[in-house]
Amino acid sequence: ILLFKSYWEEIMEVLLDPRTVNSRKVLAGLKLIGADYDVRKYDYFQAEQKSDEFVAVNPNAAFPALIDDDFILWESNAILQYAAEKVGNTNAYPTDIRTRADINRWLLWESSSWFGSCYVYLVENCVKPLLGDTTDESILANEQENFHKLASILDARLKNSTFLCGEEPTIADVAVAAPMHLHGWAKLPLGDHPNLIRWMTKEIENCSWWKETHIGEGFTVSE
Repeated sequence: ILLFKSYWEEIMEVLLDPRTVNSRKVLAGLKLIGADYDVRKYDYFQAEQKSDEFVAVNPNAAFPALIDDDFILWESNAILQYAAEKVGNTNAYPTDIRTRADINRWLLWESSSWFGSCYVYLVENCVKPLLGDTTDESILANEQENFHKLASILDARLKNSTFLCGEEPTIADVAVAAPMHLHGWAKLPLGDHPNLIRWMTKEIENCSWWKETHIGEGFTVSE
């Protein structure tokens, strides 16, 4: 077992609400990486990401953000890349040029395509009912074709490997799994994508770094 140590003594601080997709992504990723960190919690449902205090750190008014001494970083995938580099974990973020390009490709794809599609189901089937609103079935129907296109890309990739970029998990797996973190409650239509189901339920959900950051139905955070 390889142990990774930071070259700096400062402990990174992450500002987030652990119930949100990208916050959960960063927490799980930091655990995979083996980084030391402190958490400053905010409440998404109280719109605390729009507070002057938070916006001074992240002008996008979106979770999460990272403070490392005098360095501020936002965008969840950039935080994962930075933390892996800082700690020196080349298993979670390999330095081989092609493997790293592959990981970066999935990070970009997740933020530009996969997140948005999964988020439609999260909002309609989780957030709206939680807030006493009604699910709009027409919105779900309109997203179905795009979701299956994207899920098919993942399913094909996972047909011949345990994880997205090989036989061990990387920050690419953390990033792509995060939008699916409430897949049962969100009612993601995964039935036609057996390799994606296997990866999520048999691999990701059995990893310690995922279990330790579990968010349950009703947005209950495991302690």
